[in-house]
Amino acid sequence: MSGTNPFLDPTRQAELYGHASRLAGRSDALMRAKTAGRPVPEAFVGLVRAHHERPDRLGLALDLGCGRGTSSLTLAEELRPRRVVGLDAAPALVEQARRRTRRLPGLPVSFHQGDFHRLPVTAGSCDVVVAAFCLYHSSNPQTVVAEIGRALAPGGLAVLVTKGLDSYREMDQLVAAAGLDPRAEQHESLYISAHSGNLADLATASLDVLAVEHEEHSFTFDGHDHVAEYLATNPKYDLAPGLYGNPSALAASIDSTLRAYNEAAERHDPRLGTTDRERLDDFLALHAVLTAPYAGRNGYRDSWTVRPCPRGSA
Repeated sequence: MSGTNPFLDPTRQAELYGHASRLAGRSDALMRAKTAGRPVPEAFVGLVRAHHERPDRLGLALDLGCGRGTSSLTLAEELRPRRVVGLDAAPALVEQARRRTRRLPGLPVSFHQGDFHRLPVTAGSCDVVVAAFCLYHSSNPQTVVAEIGRALAPGGLAVLVTKGLDSYREMDQLVAAAGLDPRAEQHESLYISAHSGNLADLATASLDVLAVEHEEHSFTFDGHDHVAEYLATNPKYDLAPGLYGNPSALAASIDSTLRAYNEAAERHDPRLGTTDRERLDDFLALHAVLTAPYAGRNGYRDSWTVRPCPRGSA
């Protein structure tokens, strides 16, 4: 990731969100890898039911960063407010959300393009505002939270959801070890502006914080082809030309590096054997075995932390 954090770079937004297919592919790869953690829309529906004074009599529910509309539709189907409005900055995502809604007639849901720094609703008009996985797209999330506070009706509830600052730790290790981006572990977190470590403080300036919940979500990718599907959509890394957006080329690059390590392992010590293509943790552990003795010698440089890699991590 060279220069500005891509999530905070206005010049990258068309690339990242100009086509709904990128987000769809990314979400599909990630959901197939998920092994633990509640579906996020289910979680915030539960929070509304637990903390709103009248969750069965909601008026307007506003869904910020609605994307393709999944969370907005869940709000409408599960909580049955009088009206749900989804707001997103990306026209392509808003259009796809609208297409999905056309297949579900009768749901009081509409989608609009807009800026969450200037919400297109009157003060005190919203019973619920959800901002899930979007605040880190603002370099000034405090302004967004203040707008949420302005929009909430008396007794209204905001549900803010974000990610951990180090959510990509294992992925960073893989990308660096595979030589796809040797500086992968040094890049700034994509979630630097609003993450699980600072979200409560951001909210306190404009809202009364009723509860803070931390939930771990685990993901295990089923081999290099699968992890490459996800990596190909991730703007964090400085990949070689032709790799970003190209899962097959990324998988081939990882395989090539792995074959080189296997050959080196056989020369170094036949007892190490070969590394199964499907085991990313074996790949990282092998990298540590082979490179640790040479760090700092003969011009070799590697910043990857040498430690056992737990089985099943990816």
